[in-house]
Amino acid sequence: MRPDQIQPEHYSIQLANKRESLSELMAGLPLPPLEVFESAPSHYRMRAEFRIWHDGDDLFYAMFDSADPRTPIRTDQFLAASSLINKLMPELLDAIRDITVLRHKLFQVDFLTTTTGEALISLLYHKPIDDEWNTAARELNKAFPNCHFIGRSRKRKQVLTRDFVMETLTVNGQKFHYQQVENSFTQPNAGINEKMLEWAMDVTHSTSGDLLEMYCGNGNFSIPLARQFERVVATEISKVSVNSAQLNIAINGMQNVQVVKMASEDVSAALNGDADLPKSLLQAGMNTLSPEVVLVDPPRAGLDDATIELIRKVDSILYISCNPETLKTNLESLLTTHEVVRYAMFDQFPYTHHVETGVYLKRKASV
Repeated sequence: MRPDQIQPEHYSIQLANKRESLSELMAGLPLPPLEVFESAPSHYRMRAEFRIWHDGDDLFYAMFDSADPRTPIRTDQFLAASSLINKLMPELLDAIRDITVLRHKLFQVDFLTTTTGEALISLLYHKPIDDEWNTAARELNKAFPNCHFIGRSRKRKQVLTRDFVMETLTVNGQKFHYQQVENSFTQPNAGINEKMLEWAMDVTHSTSGDLLEMYCGNGNFSIPLARQFERVVATEISKVSVNSAQLNIAINGMQNVQVVKMASEDVSAALNGDADLPKSLLQAGMNTLSPEVVLVDPPRAGLDDATIELIRKVDSILYISCNPETLKTNLESLLTTHEVVRYAMFDQFPYTHHVETGVYLKRKASV
């Protein structure tokens, strides 16, 4: 995204265009009226990555246009990023500009911030980072007491304090706390994330029993939804995300959520009867799980055939999609047994063609 593409005064126009494009893509499918959840028009991204461009004695943040990836676009401020990122951008460069060991061969800076004022700053280098760098970086950290710094070079990661921040989200007036680890997936738009969580709780408010969640990440959906279900079993393949989810479950005091490290394909094979349940799933009580709802939040590739066959056996399906095209393909299969009763668009990524979509399906009465 080019910085000049972020035009808050035109936000409503781009949102209308995005809604029209989604409607055209989904034309022909039997869907209820679309619920649209708009983003804040600026300062909505809690994380951002910038290249560092060196020009003689000067250095500045740079972004690139996909049509011209070799020409840097100077980016002193970035309206899409949180207010805290915009505050830190010039302060950080001013602090390191005259410190040779910190600026030399620095090629990228990554920011991860929270709604509560924490920041994690990763400095990436095309050189080994050593004890001299470590000493200088610790002095730098003293000037940014609410920030956590990480240095990265080839095959080395140096954590000065910690490699995560603690985010707090408010969902229907209730506060939930999440560990968010550097380089692990988190929802970038905190405001839209809160709206997605409220929507997910709303569409499932009349259900109870058990919830099976696949692709659970750090427990983003699992933890608020656990208040509405007797038991939640959530699966995730990333070890880092599983560890964060287990911590988040504990700090939010959830007693009815279990997270299992397992790929969705393996979960589907086991529950479809194509393989014996592994010990991890037996320990989580998967053999006695009788889900009333299954929640899937897959990557852009969508659901594989085995997972589709699995979730068709469940009465209610909550599908959060980051790719409407693969969602449409999956819906064409799911609509033979289920019908969509709620349908929503979440503008997670304003001023881009990307859109997050949610559908809630119920089994057809005749099936």
